[in-house]
Amino acid sequence: MLAFPKQEFQERLKKTKQRMASEGIDVLLVTDPANMNYLSGYDAWSFYVHQLLVVIIDEEQPYWIGRGLDANAARYTTWLDEAHIYPYPDNYVHSTVRHPMDFVCDFLKGNKRDKTTIAVELDAYYFTAQCYIRLTQGLKNASFKDGTNMVNWIRIIKSDQEIDYIKKAAKISEKAMQVAFDTLNNGVRECDVAASISHAQISGMDEYGGDYPSIVPLLPTGKKTSACHLTWTDETFKEGNPIIIELAGCHKRYHSPLARTAVIGMPNEEIQRLSEVVIEGLNTALDVVKPGITCEAVELAWRKSIEKNSLKKESRIGYSTGLNYPPDWGEHTASLRPGDRTVLEPNMVFHMIPTIDLGHVGMEISESFRVTETGCEVLANFPRELFVKPNIRLA
Repeated sequence: MLAFPKQEFQERLKKTKQRMASEGIDVLLVTDPANMNYLSGYDAWSFYVHQLLVVIIDEEQPYWIGRGLDANAARYTTWLDEAHIYPYPDNYVHSTVRHPMDFVCDFLKGNKRDKTTIAVELDAYYFTAQCYIRLTQGLKNASFKDGTNMVNWIRIIKSDQEIDYIKKAAKISEKAMQVAFDTLNNGVRECDVAASISHAQISGMDEYGGDYPSIVPLLPTGKKTSACHLTWTDETFKEGNPIIIELAGCHKRYHSPLARTAVIGMPNEEIQRLSEVVIEGLNTALDVVKPGITCEAVELAWRKSIEKNSLKKESRIGYSTGLNYPPDWGEHTASLRPGDRTVLEPNMVFHMIPTIDLGHVGMEISESFRVTETGCEVLANFPRELFVKPNIRLA
């Protein structure tokens, strides 16, 4: 069953073609799995081999091209008819003789599109240097353009159905974060807490299940909280050490990230004060969010707040998020940082994660939010505070 009505996919395709026309593009090769999903519904763990959608400006449907073994996945999950599902033989997979982009070149030649202007997502995770080399060698009469993030920018304003999926994901993130707090304790292994989080993420709610998120649970502890993208080890938690927990609920591939910091036993004065600074800055930034304001204005509110406490943060404090696949749940479009003058509009969704790193300790308390007609809606209903877990000695 399609996650969206066929008409919604067709409207997305229409907007993509309008963007193509404005930039003089005849053919767009879409290799980002999230963009493939957005335009067609395609949803499978097949992005480890080369796959793509071919969007041709004067055709009503895009073409799915992928491994023959995955063609049925395209039949089950997309709105495309049989004539637009175009699999390549398995001898193209991980071959030193031929490459899937050779197959794409032959396809475009057969459709007389080899002398047109073709855009490719040059900075997409799964579009490799070899892909580009094979395309340019095989289509010597074509003109190539960079189509990176063209579809991503169309995705930035969500439909009501997309917002519904993100809100359901937020409920899963609430559940997973509570499970993390309930599970962690002095002497408990980090890997066991990560396993509990993953179980909660995938089992989801009673009314609906969860998907695998694009990023695994992040769980740095102690001094390692200054390295916010560390995962877990098989070491045990220690009393007094801060623990960063960053995770996301995911439903129908739509994410709602959430981060909190916890301490087992009483936090020291530095950790307590740092959490108060982060929370105050987060609240201040959320308070200025509304349609018409720029991304950099949201970041400025945060920066002025923390500067009162003689603190600085060099990296961005948030980014647009929603539909995605590993290795990232961000959309790679707007960021909450100086210089980003993207104007906020209703139904944009962001993860605001204003991490502070002091070198020997870090603090994360984040919120995902939707821009509304008048302000913003925080998606997860979870206490915005440093979580202090009483130390319970294990037998």
